[in-house]
Amino acid sequence: MSDLLITNARPMGGASADILIKGGRIAAIGQGLGAENIAVEDAGGRIAIPGLVDAHTHLDKSLLGYPWYVNEVGPRLIDKIDNERKVKREYGLDAHVQSMRQSLQSVSYGTTLIRSHVDIDTDQGLIALEGVMETRRQLEGVVEIEIVAFPQSGLMRRPGTAELLDRATAMGADLVGGLDPCGMDRDPKAHLDTIFALAEKHGKGIDIHLHEGGELGAFSMEMIFERIRALDMRGKVAVSHAFCLGDPDWNMTQALIDTCAELDVPILTTAPPSREVPSLKRLRSAGVRFGAGVDGFRDTWGPYGNGDMLERAMLLGMKNNLRRDDELLLALDVCTTGGAKAMDREDHALTVGGRGDVVLVEGETVGEAIVTHQPRNLVVTAGNVVARDGKSLRARP
Repeated sequence: MSDLLITNARPMGGASADILIKGGRIAAIGQGLGAENIAVEDAGGRIAIPGLVDAHTHLDKSLLGYPWYVNEVGPRLIDKIDNERKVKREYGLDAHVQSMRQSLQSVSYGTTLIRSHVDIDTDQGLIALEGVMETRRQLEGVVEIEIVAFPQSGLMRRPGTAELLDRATAMGADLVGGLDPCGMDRDPKAHLDTIFALAEKHGKGIDIHLHEGGELGAFSMEMIFERIRALDMRGKVAVSHAFCLGDPDWNMTQALIDTCAELDVPILTTAPPSREVPSLKRLRSAGVRFGAGVDGFRDTWGPYGNGDMLERAMLLGMKNNLRRDDELLLALDVCTTGGAKAMDREDHALTVGGRGDVVLVEGETVGEAIVTHQPRNLVVTAGNVVARDGKSLRARP
């Protein structure tokens, strides 16, 4: 953590002000702030926003740095999962190198907080976890990385995975992951019992991928709710994707949304154009914590994406038909302060006392900055300048 004075900025597109960061936290926001023996950065009238938050990605999957991957994978989820394991073996993919590449690219776009799901399976064991943990260690002070131990290849269908998840959580994974308890393992009771038992054993939270749509997804969510109530895990279980919340059956989805609010279940979206997704306004109206992420990109699953959460705010706005400038502010909140709150970070905000994560963006208004998502002029993490003019100050491997 460091001290820094950013002058001539426009916090959230408002009036010109200086931002003083001391000890890694925002100490003051106002005009004519001064400080002796402190580094100074002139914002040049640019907009200052909080650090961007990627609340759902896969740092161990990226093929950044490799030649273009020609994707000829089948349409089913299991096709993509099986193919990925095969390619990882063939490439000898190094999770540390690849997670460094993706993390630093994300930093160049202004991301200062990441939640990454990391594959734990009986093929590769804990190698991916070890690689991403090393990246987290090396990038301390540059970007904060939270790790979910994720059974990508299934849990009950691959005996031995539960034991690996147990070891992964003991090693330092921050949360226990799950995946489509009906569609993947076809044994939702055993799947959910296992991950909730591991979370209870280690005192960790949970983040479950739920691609299941419609009534099947609703059934899985109800089973998740049952366990949250039984184990008193309110506020400790997040659901990623939650495509079933985008189902056209309004009564069904509203009941699920209301229960998410009651049990404090954060929802984390990637706003994919190809699927129905949870409604930003409905979740916000109900008081559900809501974050967003870039998911995987440039990997064996798909070619799209680049790690830019400001671009993701634009996609979130498009998916939710947000057109007014004040509505675009809602999309940005999901990709900054709101996403951090979904990850239990209450201090990630451009306010006095908040963490000193600041990004300078180009545009007359925040809306223009989101839509054009030009290169970031400056990225600051806890008072440390970590990227400038669209480039991370630390070179990618």
